[in-house]
Amino acid sequence: MTSDTTTPPDDFPHGIGNPARRALHAAGYTALAQLPAVSEAELKRLHGVGPKAVGVLRAALEAKGLSFAGE
Repeated sequence: MTSDTTTPPDDFPHGIGNPARRALHAAGYTALAQLPAVSEAELKRLHGVGPKAVGVLRAALEAKGLSFAGE
C-alpha cells in the first residue's frame, strides 16, 4: 500500500486532476467550501487549473447549491 504524502487531504472531486489539485493547495485552498469566495478568473490564473478543472469544480459547487464568486 502506498500513500501520497505530498498532497494534503481535500474534498475536491477526483476529476479535477492532480496538477489542478496541487495548484489549489499551493494557493491555500483545501476544501470545496472555500471556492465560493474565489472567482473563475482567479482560479484560471493558477498554473495547472484549466477549463476542465473549472468545469468539474463548478459542477461540484452547483451540486451543493454554491457557485464561484461573482456568479
